Amino acid sequence: MPAYALYRLPYSQEATFMAQTTGEPDELPSCASLNGREGFVMAPFSADKQHPYLLLQPDMTETLPVLQLTAGSSVAAFIGAHTHGRPATERPLQGDLRHYTIDFANFHSHIQQGEFSKIVLARQAREPLKAGLSPLQLFLKACQAYPRLFIALISTRRGGTWLMSTPEILLSGKEKEWSTMSLAGTMRLTGQQLNFDVPPSIEGHSTPAHSNPDIRWGIKDIQEQRFVSTYITECLERYASSLHEHGPYTMRAGDLVHLRSDFAFTLPDCSHLGDLLQTLYPTPAVCGVPKDAARDFILRNEYASRSYYSGFAGPLYPETGTHLYVSLRCMRIDSDGYSLFAGGGLLADSVMKQEWDETEAKLHTMRALLEE
Repeated sequence: MPAYALYRLPYSQEATFMAQTTGEPDELPSCASLNGREGFVMAPFSADKQHPYLLLQPDMTETLPVLQLTAGSSVAAFIGAHTHGRPATERPLQGDLRHYTIDFANFHSHIQQGEFSKIVLARQAREPLKAGLSPLQLFLKACQAYPRLFIALISTRRGGTWLMSTPEILLSGKEKEWSTMSLAGTMRLTGQQLNFDVPPSIEGHSTPAHSNPDIRWGIKDIQEQRFVSTYITECLERYASSLHEHGPYTMRAGDLVHLRSDFAFTLPDCSHLGDLLQTLYPTPAVCGVPKDAARDFILRNEYASRSYYSGFAGPLYPETGTHLYVSLRCMRIDSDGYSLFAGGGLLADSVMKQEWDETEAKLHTMRALLEE
């Protein structure tokens, strides 16, 4: 059955539509399987039989202004005819405060026992279907509401239909020049803070976030972001040369801000991007430290399956342009409603109510698109 991906890069006025009209996207078992491959990737948090890596091999590609994605366009017609419902293997769950409280107590106790330095706890929330609101309309609303973010609408028979508005680059570049980022810490903007921004012309050259007079970060957020930056540096040193780090600084994403550091590096050989991704992903921003133990614990204990939330997605073309983003601020669009996903990093001094409020703030990114 046909599969498609529609995406818009941050600050761009254009969107790219990719469709595979024959056969099914390739199903791969791991990041390493992406070595030497091209296409549009949709990766799960952790691959299994129900959630393989999906690699679309598009035979239709079109780049056009976002404003031309009207109801009468060929792209709109394709999306209307070929959008997939929820996979039979997925069970929608309403994760309420009671479930989150139980999960938090379990996760946090293992941090206090010294098993993890950090671990990420995610949750799922359900919203009722909005009649007359199509997936394409949701994509266009996201493009308008979140100009700073990577917006993607992806639909496959195996994975279902997902919309994401994510701030976090996992890997971007082409040939020998590449970049990534560490992103952690979350604060909701209020009042005059809503005037804050880091435009693309100065992004990566702003004042370090913890000295910003208007947005003050706590020790917990600074420490959490440092975990991610240290991890990324250690991973990149195995593959990259000419590694440079800039940050941390404050990055805006919707009505939230995060602490961000940028990494620019050179890869002598880009034919092994899958191996680099295998080492890099999942980062502590979506998993924990140590990585393998944290991922196994999450898979065994988290109330709701993450599925393709906190995986990554984007075009993978090592020679001409790769833009892979971590699948954050996600919703799965089902025929009977929407499954929304959000998570947050827990440290030894984390407080349950504060962490719950952080997930609510992140869920608002998608909930706002469902409002009239």
